Amino acid sequence: MTTIESNPAVPVPVDPDHRRQSGPRRRPMRRHLPTALWIVGIAALTAVVLYPLLWMFSASFKPNAEFGSNQGLLPENPTFDNFVKVMQGIAGIPTWKFFLNSLILAVGAVIGTVISSSMAAYAFSRITFKGSKILFAAMIGTLLLPFHVLIIPQYIIFRNLGLIDTFWPLLAGKFLATEAFFVFLMVQFIRNLPRELDEAARIDGCGHGRIFLSITLPLIKPALITSSIFAFIWSWNDFLGPLLYLNSPDKYPLPLALNIFNDQTSTSDYGATIAISVLALLPVMLFFIIFQRFLVDGVATQGLKG
Repeated sequence: MTTIESNPAVPVPVDPDHRRQSGPRRRPMRRHLPTALWIVGIAALTAVVLYPLLWMFSASFKPNAEFGSNQGLLPENPTFDNFVKVMQGIAGIPTWKFFLNSLILAVGAVIGTVISSSMAAYAFSRITFKGSKILFAAMIGTLLLPFHVLIIPQYIIFRNLGLIDTFWPLLAGKFLATEAFFVFLMVQFIRNLPRELDEAARIDGCGHGRIFLSITLPLIKPALITSSIFAFIWSWNDFLGPLLYLNSPDKYPLPLALNIFNDQTSTSDYGATIAISVLALLPVMLFFIIFQRFLVDGVATQGLKG
Protein backbone atom coordinates (compact mmCIF):
# COMPACT_ATOMS: atom_id res chain seq x y z
CA MET A 1 0.00 0.00 0.00
CA THR A 2 1.57 3.24 -1.15
CA THR A 3 1.11 6.53 0.61
CA ILE A 4 1.22 9.79 -1.20
CA GLU A 5 3.23 12.41 0.67
CA SER A 6 2.13 16.00 0.40
CA ASN A 7 4.55 18.35 -1.28
CA PRO A 8 5.24 21.33 0.97
CA ALA A 9 6.18 23.43 -2.05
CA VAL A 10 2.68 23.17 -3.47
CA PRO A 11 0.32 25.67 -1.82
CA VAL A 12 -2.79 24.18 -0.27
CA PRO A 13 -5.94 26.00 -1.38
CA VAL A 14 -7.76 27.68 1.44
CA ASP A 15 -11.45 28.30 1.41
CA PRO A 16 -12.01 32.08 1.51
CA ASP A 17 -15.16 31.64 3.54
CA HIS A 18 -13.25 29.51 6.05
CA ARG A 19 -10.50 32.18 6.29
CA ARG A 20 -13.04 34.89 6.82
CA GLN A 21 -14.82 32.97 9.57
CA SER A 22 -11.84 31.46 11.37
CA GLY A 23 -9.94 34.65 12.27
CA PRO A 24 -11.21 37.44 14.56
CA ARG A 25 -13.23 40.00 12.67
CA ARG A 26 -11.86 43.55 12.84
CA ARG A 27 -14.27 46.25 13.67
CA PRO A 28 -13.92 49.37 11.50
CA MET A 29 -15.41 51.56 14.21
CA ARG A 30 -12.73 50.56 16.71
CA ARG A 31 -10.01 51.23 14.15
CA HIS A 32 -11.27 54.72 13.28
CA LEU A 33 -12.21 55.72 16.84
CA PRO A 34 -8.78 57.28 17.75
CA THR A 35 -8.84 59.35 14.57
CA ALA A 36 -12.35 60.59 15.31
CA LEU A 37 -11.41 61.51 18.88
CA TRP A 38 -8.32 63.34 17.60
CA ILE A 39 -10.40 65.35 15.12
CA VAL A 40 -12.97 66.22 17.78
CA GLY A 41 -10.22 67.34 20.16
CA ILE A 42 -8.55 69.52 17.54
CA ALA A 43 -11.90 71.05 16.58
CA ALA A 44 -12.67 71.84 20.23
CA LEU A 45 -9.24 73.40 20.76
CA THR A 46 -9.65 75.46 17.57
CA ALA A 47 -13.04 76.69 18.77
CA VAL A 48 -11.53 77.78 22.09
CA VAL A 49 -8.71 79.65 20.34
CA LEU A 50 -10.97 81.34 17.79
CA TYR A 51 -13.75 82.25 20.21
CA PRO A 52 -12.23 85.63 21.24
CA LEU A 53 -11.95 86.63 17.57
CA LEU A 54 -15.54 85.57 16.89
CA TRP A 55 -16.74 87.44 19.97
CA MET A 56 -14.88 90.60 18.95
CA PHE A 57 -16.32 90.46 15.44
CA SER A 58 -19.84 89.91 16.82
CA ALA A 59 -19.41 92.60 19.50
CA SER A 60 -18.57 95.17 16.82
CA PHE A 61 -22.27 95.07 15.88
CA LYS A 62 -23.51 95.58 19.45
CA PRO A 63 -24.77 98.98 20.63
CA ASN A 64 -23.03 100.44 23.67
CA ALA A 65 -26.00 99.65 25.90
CA GLU A 66 -25.49 95.90 25.43
CA PHE A 67 -21.89 95.73 26.62
CA GLY A 68 -22.93 95.77 30.26
CA SER A 69 -25.87 93.40 29.94
CA ASN A 70 -25.09 91.02 27.08
CA GLN A 71 -21.84 89.09 27.30
CA GLY A 72 -23.00 86.45 24.86
CA LEU A 73 -21.67 85.83 21.40
CA LEU A 74 -24.61 87.16 19.37
CA PRO A 75 -25.90 90.75 19.68
CA GLU A 76 -29.54 91.24 20.62
CA ASN A 77 -29.98 94.39 18.51
CA PRO A 78 -27.28 94.34 15.80
CA THR A 79 -26.36 97.70 14.34
CA PHE A 80 -23.81 99.22 11.93
CA ASP A 81 -23.56 102.50 13.89
CA ASN A 82 -20.16 101.54 15.31
CA PHE A 83 -18.60 101.26 11.86
CA VAL A 84 -20.32 104.50 10.80
CA LYS A 85 -18.69 106.30 13.74
CA VAL A 86 -15.32 104.80 12.88
CA MET A 87 -15.47 105.85 9.22
CA GLN A 88 -16.36 109.42 10.25
CA GLY A 89 -12.94 109.75 11.85
CA ILE A 90 -11.73 111.23 15.10
CA ALA A 91 -11.23 114.93 15.90
CA GLY A 92 -11.50 115.85 12.23
CA ILE A 93 -8.92 113.24 11.15
CA PRO A 94 -10.29 110.61 8.73
CA THR A 95 -9.82 106.98 9.67
CA TRP A 96 -7.98 106.18 6.44
CA LYS A 97 -5.22 108.54 7.62
CA PHE A 98 -4.49 106.29 10.59
CA PHE A 99 -4.47 103.25 8.31
CA LEU A 100 -2.06 105.02 5.97
CA ASN A 101 0.30 105.92 8.82
CA SER A 102 0.31 102.33 10.06
CA LEU A 103 0.89 101.06 6.54
CA ILE A 104 3.85 103.40 6.02
CA LEU A 105 5.45 102.28 9.27
CA ALA A 106 4.78 98.58 8.65
CA VAL A 107 6.00 98.54 5.05
CA GLY A 108 9.04 100.64 5.97
CA ALA A 109 9.84 98.23 8.80
CA VAL A 110 9.60 95.24 6.44
CA ILE A 111 11.85 96.84 3.80
CA GLY A 112 14.44 98.04 6.32
CA THR A 113 14.50 94.74 8.22
CA VAL A 114 14.89 92.57 5.13
CA ILE A 115 17.65 94.70 3.58
CA SER A 116 19.76 95.42 6.66
CA SER A 117 19.34 92.09 8.45
CA SER A 118 20.16 90.04 5.35
CA MET A 119 23.32 92.06 4.70
CA ALA A 120 24.45 91.76 8.32
CA ALA A 121 23.68 88.04 8.33
CA TYR A 122 25.73 87.49 5.17
CA ALA A 123 28.66 89.36 6.70
CA PHE A 124 28.56 87.28 9.89
CA SER A 125 28.22 83.93 8.10
CA ARG A 126 30.34 84.31 4.96
CA ILE A 127 32.96 87.03 5.57
CA THR A 128 35.86 86.39 7.92
CA PHE A 129 37.03 89.53 9.68
CA LYS A 130 38.74 90.31 12.95
CA GLY A 131 36.38 90.34 15.91
CA SER A 132 33.44 88.83 14.03
CA LYS A 133 32.70 86.28 16.76
CA ILE A 134 32.82 88.94 19.48
CA LEU A 135 30.51 91.23 17.52
CA PHE A 136 28.10 88.37 16.83
CA ALA A 137 28.03 87.42 20.51
CA ALA A 138 27.42 91.07 21.45
CA MET A 139 24.57 91.25 18.96
CA ILE A 140 22.96 88.11 20.41
CA GLY A 141 23.41 89.63 23.86
CA THR A 142 21.19 92.56 22.89
CA LEU A 143 18.28 90.12 22.83
CA LEU A 144 18.52 90.04 26.62
CA LEU A 145 18.09 93.81 26.91
CA PRO A 146 14.47 94.87 27.46
CA PHE A 147 13.20 97.72 25.33
CA HIS A 148 12.49 99.84 28.40
CA VAL A 149 16.20 100.08 29.20
CA LEU A 150 16.85 101.76 25.84
CA ILE A 151 13.93 104.19 25.86
CA ILE A 152 15.61 107.17 27.53
CA PRO A 153 18.97 107.03 25.64
CA GLN A 154 17.22 106.59 22.29
CA TYR A 155 14.78 109.43 23.00
CA ILE A 156 17.63 111.79 23.92
CA ILE A 157 19.50 110.92 20.71
CA PHE A 158 16.50 111.49 18.45
CA ARG A 159 15.56 114.68 20.30
CA ASN A 160 19.04 116.11 19.80
CA LEU A 161 18.79 115.22 16.11
CA GLY A 162 15.45 117.03 15.83
CA LEU A 163 13.57 113.89 14.71
CA ILE A 164 10.83 113.91 17.33
CA ASP A 165 7.29 113.88 15.87
CA THR A 166 8.52 112.17 12.70
CA PHE A 167 8.54 108.57 11.53
CA TRP A 168 12.34 108.37 11.48
CA PRO A 169 12.79 107.25 15.13
CA LEU A 170 10.47 104.33 14.38
CA LEU A 171 12.17 103.37 11.11
CA ALA A 172 15.86 104.25 11.50
CA GLY A 173 16.68 101.17 13.59
CA LYS A 174 15.06 98.89 11.00
CA PHE A 175 17.54 100.07 8.34
CA LEU A 176 20.53 99.65 10.69
CA ALA A 177 20.08 95.93 11.50
CA THR A 178 19.20 96.55 15.13
CA GLU A 179 16.76 93.61 15.18
CA ALA A 180 19.09 90.87 16.43
CA PHE A 181 16.38 88.22 16.19
CA PHE A 182 16.05 88.58 12.41
CA VAL A 183 19.83 88.73 11.92
CA PHE A 184 20.27 85.51 13.90
CA LEU A 185 17.47 83.83 11.94
CA MET A 186 19.08 84.64 8.60
CA VAL A 187 22.54 83.70 9.83
CA GLN A 188 21.28 80.21 10.59
CA PHE A 189 19.79 79.90 7.11
CA ILE A 190 22.93 81.12 5.36
CA ARG A 191 25.18 78.81 7.39
CA ASN A 192 23.16 75.84 6.18
CA LEU A 193 23.85 76.72 2.54
CA PRO A 194 26.72 74.78 0.93
CA ARG A 195 29.87 76.85 0.55
CA GLU A 196 30.57 75.14 -2.77
CA LEU A 197 28.08 77.53 -4.36
CA ASP A 198 30.10 80.53 -3.21
CA GLU A 199 33.37 78.96 -4.31
CA ALA A 200 31.99 78.18 -7.78
CA ALA A 201 30.73 81.74 -8.14
CA ARG A 202 34.04 83.14 -6.95
CA ILE A 203 35.86 81.09 -9.61
CA ASP A 204 33.62 82.75 -12.21
CA GLY A 205 34.78 86.13 -10.93
CA CYS A 206 31.88 87.06 -8.65
CA GLY A 207 32.49 89.17 -5.57
CA HIS A 208 30.58 89.26 -2.31
CA GLY A 209 27.97 91.64 -3.72
CA ARG A 210 27.13 89.43 -6.69
CA ILE A 211 27.14 86.27 -4.57
CA PHE A 212 24.84 87.91 -2.04
CA LEU A 213 22.34 89.15 -4.63
CA SER A 214 22.37 86.23 -7.07
CA ILE A 215 22.92 83.21 -4.83
CA THR A 216 22.28 83.90 -1.16
CA LEU A 217 19.10 85.97 -1.32
CA PRO A 218 17.14 83.56 -3.56
CA LEU A 219 18.09 80.60 -1.36
CA ILE A 220 17.06 82.22 1.93
CA LYS A 221 13.66 83.37 0.69
CA PRO A 222 11.83 81.44 3.47
CA ALA A 223 13.84 83.37 6.08
CA LEU A 224 13.12 86.66 4.32
CA ILE A 225 9.39 85.94 4.22
CA THR A 226 9.37 84.86 7.86
CA SER A 227 11.16 88.05 8.90
CA SER A 228 8.78 90.13 6.79
CA ILE A 229 5.72 88.61 8.47
CA PHE A 230 6.99 89.23 11.99
CA ALA A 231 8.31 92.71 11.17
CA PHE A 232 4.97 93.71 9.65
CA ILE A 233 2.92 92.41 12.58
CA TRP A 234 5.21 93.91 15.25
CA SER A 235 5.25 97.31 13.58
CA TRP A 236 1.51 97.29 12.90
CA ASN A 237 0.72 96.52 16.56
CA ASP A 238 3.39 98.78 18.08
CA PHE A 239 1.92 101.19 20.62
CA LEU A 240 4.75 102.36 22.87
CA GLY A 241 7.08 103.55 20.10
CA PRO A 242 4.58 105.89 18.38
CA LEU A 243 3.37 107.06 21.79
CA LEU A 244 6.90 108.23 22.65
CA TYR A 245 7.98 109.86 19.41
CA LEU A 246 4.76 111.14 17.77
CA ASN A 247 2.95 114.22 19.06
CA SER A 248 0.67 115.23 16.17
CA PRO A 249 -2.62 113.28 16.00
CA ASP A 250 -2.56 113.30 12.19
CA LYS A 251 0.61 111.15 12.35
CA TYR A 252 -0.82 108.58 14.74
CA PRO A 253 -1.02 104.93 13.62
CA LEU A 254 -3.99 102.73 14.43
CA PRO A 255 -2.92 101.65 17.97
CA LEU A 256 -2.92 105.29 19.08
CA ALA A 257 -6.19 105.90 17.23
CA LEU A 258 -7.76 103.19 19.38
CA ASN A 259 -6.66 105.08 22.45
CA ILE A 260 -8.21 108.28 21.12
CA PHE A 261 -11.60 106.56 20.84
CA ASN A 262 -11.44 105.84 24.56
CA ASP A 263 -10.18 109.28 25.65
CA GLN A 264 -12.13 111.65 23.42
CA THR A 265 -15.09 111.62 25.83
CA SER A 266 -15.53 110.99 29.51
CA THR A 267 -17.03 107.56 28.76
CA SER A 268 -15.42 104.97 26.55
CA ASP A 269 -17.13 104.13 23.27
CA TYR A 270 -16.77 100.37 23.44
CA GLY A 271 -18.66 99.71 20.22
CA ALA A 272 -16.50 102.04 18.11
CA THR A 273 -13.32 100.79 19.79
CA ILE A 274 -14.10 97.17 18.95
CA ALA A 275 -15.20 98.12 15.43
CA ILE A 276 -11.91 99.85 14.64
CA SER A 277 -10.08 96.93 16.28
CA VAL A 278 -11.75 94.58 13.81
CA LEU A 279 -10.74 96.83 10.91
CA ALA A 280 -7.18 97.03 12.23
CA LEU A 281 -6.99 93.25 12.50
CA LEU A 282 -8.01 92.58 8.88
CA PRO A 283 -4.73 93.70 7.20
CA VAL A 284 -2.66 91.58 9.58
CA MET A 285 -4.82 88.51 8.93
CA LEU A 286 -4.68 89.01 5.16
CA PHE A 287 -0.90 89.52 5.26
CA PHE A 288 -0.45 86.35 7.29
CA ILE A 289 -2.83 84.26 5.15
CA ILE A 290 -1.07 85.28 1.94
CA PHE A 291 2.44 84.50 3.20
CA GLN A 292 1.77 81.67 5.66
CA ARG A 293 2.93 78.96 3.25
CA PHE A 294 6.33 80.64 3.08
CA LEU A 295 6.41 80.67 6.88
CA VAL A 296 5.72 76.93 6.93
CA ASP A 297 8.45 76.36 4.33
CA GLY A 298 10.88 78.32 6.47
CA VAL A 299 10.16 76.15 9.51
CA ALA A 300 10.29 72.95 7.43
CA THR A 301 13.70 73.75 5.91
CA GLN A 302 15.32 74.48 9.28
CA GLY A 303 16.34 70.86 9.66
CA LEU A 304 17.78 70.51 6.14
CA LYS A 305 21.42 71.03 5.43
CA GLY A 306 22.83 71.24 1.96
